[in-house]
Amino acid sequence: MSDQNCSGTSHPAFRLIDSTVVESLNLTVHHFEHQKTGAVHYHLESDHDEKAFLVALRTMPHDSTGVAHILEHTALCGSEKFPVRDPFFMMTRRSLNTFMNAMTSSDWTAYPFASQNLKDFNNLLDVYLDAVFFSRLDPLDFAQEGHRVEFSEEGNKASSLEYKGVVFNEMKGAMSSPVSQLWQGISSYLFPTTTYHYNSGGEPADITDLSYDELLAFYQTHYHPSNAIFMSFGDLDVLDLQQKMDEQALSRFERQQKQWRVAPEKRYPAPIAVEQAYGVDGDDLSAKTHHVMGWLLGDSTDLDAQLEANLLSQILLDNSASPLRRALEQTDLGGSPSPLCGLEDSNREMSFMCGIEGSEPEQAQALETLVLDTLQQVAEHGVERSMIDAALHQLELHQREIGGDHYPYGLQLIFNAIPAATHYGDPVSLLNLDPALERLKQKAAADNFVQDAVQRLLLNNRHRVRFTLKPDAQLNEEAQRLEQQRLQDHLAALNEAEKDIIVELTQALKERQAQQDDPGVLPQVTLEDVKPELNHVAPTAEHSANEQLPVSEYQTGTNGILYQQLLLDLPTLSHEQLTWLPFFSHAWTEVGAGNNDYLAQQQKQTALVGSLSAYASIKGQVDDCNQLQSYLVMTGKALANNADAFSALNRETWQQARFDEDKRLLDLLTHATSRKQQGITGSGHALAMSLAASPISLAANVANELGGMPQALRLKQRLEQAQQNPALIGEALSGLYQQLSDPQQALLVHDENHAQAHLSSVADQWASVSASTAGAFEWQMPEQEAARYWMVDSQVNFCSLALPTVTLDHEDAAALAVAGGILRNGFLHTAIREQGGAYGAGASQDSALGCFKFFSYRDPRVEGTFADFRQSVDWLLQQPTSDDLIEQSVLGMIGSMDRPGSPAGEAKQAFHLDKTGRTRMIRQQFRERMLRVSWDDVVRVTEQYLKNQSGYSAVIAPKGTHTIAEGLGLKVAEF
Repeated sequence: MSDQNCSGTSHPAFRLIDSTVVESLNLTVHHFEHQKTGAVHYHLESDHDEKAFLVALRTMPHDSTGVAHILEHTALCGSEKFPVRDPFFMMTRRSLNTFMNAMTSSDWTAYPFASQNLKDFNNLLDVYLDAVFFSRLDPLDFAQEGHRVEFSEEGNKASSLEYKGVVFNEMKGAMSSPVSQLWQGISSYLFPTTTYHYNSGGEPADITDLSYDELLAFYQTHYHPSNAIFMSFGDLDVLDLQQKMDEQALSRFERQQKQWRVAPEKRYPAPIAVEQAYGVDGDDLSAKTHHVMGWLLGDSTDLDAQLEANLLSQILLDNSASPLRRALEQTDLGGSPSPLCGLEDSNREMSFMCGIEGSEPEQAQALETLVLDTLQQVAEHGVERSMIDAALHQLELHQREIGGDHYPYGLQLIFNAIPAATHYGDPVSLLNLDPALERLKQKAAADNFVQDAVQRLLLNNRHRVRFTLKPDAQLNEEAQRLEQQRLQDHLAALNEAEKDIIVELTQALKERQAQQDDPGVLPQVTLEDVKPELNHVAPTAEHSANEQLPVSEYQTGTNGILYQQLLLDLPTLSHEQLTWLPFFSHAWTEVGAGNNDYLAQQQKQTALVGSLSAYASIKGQVDDCNQLQSYLVMTGKALANNADAFSALNRETWQQARFDEDKRLLDLLTHATSRKQQGITGSGHALAMSLAASPISLAANVANELGGMPQALRLKQRLEQAQQNPALIGEALSGLYQQLSDPQQALLVHDENHAQAHLSSVADQWASVSASTAGAFEWQMPEQEAARYWMVDSQVNFCSLALPTVTLDHEDAAALAVAGGILRNGFLHTAIREQGGAYGAGASQDSALGCFKFFSYRDPRVEGTFADFRQSVDWLLQQPTSDDLIEQSVLGMIGSMDRPGSPAGEAKQAFHLDKTGRTRMIRQQFRERMLRVSWDDVVRVTEQYLKNQSGYSAVIAPKGTHTIAEGLGLKVAEF
């Protein structure tokens, strides 16, 4: 680590305000201010190799045109120093980044990136600073990314008009989700006057009202250093970083006197109740209503108030034994608790929500009565001290855990701090939580802590909204009619000159999208910057004694947290049992165990562990996707001082789970079914790819059947059956459970200081294990062709084409992987996203399933997209030899392959890769082959595997689109 970091010394253009050591996270936070502009810079000094950076702007729109969101897209379409059409996406393939994105929140817009390579970090810094502060904002880019009208038949001024635009289609997809509409709906009433009243992403019906001039004005007023928050993380030379920030951007600005901030919301004198509708396609409206209650609380920048509200939310809602969650789960007023349950603490003022889904419109008052009565009970009688202690335990574990498995760890910390910085609070205190946690513990020790908090924050709080969202079978059709009417009115008002302008704009945009920019104006890393060796975490030790459970041990920096997994090869199960397996895995750790019912067991888990869950791993052999290997995993984490109790709880759950509480099992199935349904529009591209690949191999088929649309439908059908006969769930799960023996293996991950305690705790619990023999995993391909065109409640499509290829060990796997990157970078992004209007598109080699997959995401088209998939292959074969295209593809894949996780996550990943045959040697061989791929290799595999192959198509589509399926020759299923 550089001395520059340790001293907190800054560049002369900045002044150091303070430095804070955060012992629990092993980092130091330095707070700087740019003296000329007032821009704030927080540097999180750490010895992590992965360096992270973010620049955020306070963006607080006062309409739902999506101005901040469209600006986020358009700002990345070329800048003063990098005057190319698409520097952001061009940099994704000229970089070894481990994260690179841009995002719009309700009150900020952020541009974050991360990289382990310093040269790459500085390259991305150059591009990001210029994009944010010196964007070109070409009107054609606004038309592409935001919205535009075009004639439905290109050049034919007599044809109808249609809306196009990337964000327009993105938000059509996003707002297809009832949960998104529920969140936006209740937020608009909790916040009647401030920015949160509006949809910062944009409502599709309002997006088309935004003008280019309004976008430009928003940029000029909001994208200024005085309104910016800079954050960085890692082993960086702060002096060098701040010199770049000052020279490349900040020194060119003067201080802006205006401060963008959200005013406190005007409070209601009395609670209100609101009912709105959301669109569904179909006549069955039963059990599809959502009821949510929301309270507006205090300032999120008041850390003590925020922690108190978080603790209260944990106590009321954390698990099934929590009083409010228990009431919501056990009531007959709805199917399950709302996904909105909990505390929202990132806005200027916090809000607390709870409710139910799967209800009827007329149950709104009954739900309100249930919630208020439950809260009144808590206010009068409190809760057991053990519940408070368990909730404090969860807050402590969350603060201590080192993340990074889903987001770079540095950016995870930065995003935790952004809300406080946005609202001129103290982001450092949000990172250095230990002092505030100690104050909270002292406050929570009072006998009347919970009673007082419930009374003060909720029962006596008159700014309360009861929001009902009910289904409407005509709404989608009416919304479409209104959109068409607006287009017809627009067309009718056009004169010939205005029609000519639309034709000219369409042609100009098409030419701009087709232009070939010189990528040489952008900085880049090269293959010479790539490490030849892959990252690998080896086990610290393998422990095996007579009759004791074999243990694989990994010692790494877990900051006092223990991670434990128990594993068992799956026994021979019937097809029916296998289809229950995903739900069994979910329910296994959610039911009672031993003498405890599920309520007592849930509270026991909360008091002892951070999490406990289970899953089944079913994969093809590394060299044969039709030879399957499968095992069951129970996985959890706990603080080191709970080692003995942690291991005892895991054994109890493994050996003594109870599947005799029918009402609990029905609630779990209701909840699982709802979450699966709600996830369809968010993961439609993954579901489409799963469907398309399903005929290609047994591995692909079982993945689709147990994790894709067939399983979503199966859950829906089983829920209907179980509502008539609740005992059938317990019978199915008990039958499966009885097939299981003791675990065959354990994986333990911990730091050196707590290794012995963890190892001993497991040895004590599993001093002897019953011998078991793994059964053969049997799966048969269906004899009849399955449906691969699924119609769901969505306003957009998700398309996929899958072609049979090879497995990871095959010499062609690397060249196919490189071909996928070339097709995405060179053709699909422009054709499907920029020209076609989809939110995303790509292609990739999936060696685990032995296939090559094309996909589109939130796509207004179907037939045109499949034509583009095919045309992309022809495009590649027509290209002259191009080492640049290969290098760009390889760089992107290496960045993904080398993306670091948390210390514990990397250990777990290494263990499971080795267990499933993806050994270090095989992965290293793949890496070396990828680094040697030539243009001839790419052409050869494209011709052999992709050209003139029929493959398998699949679509997740809106309801009522049968004719498209017929044209594609696909069997239809309606969800």
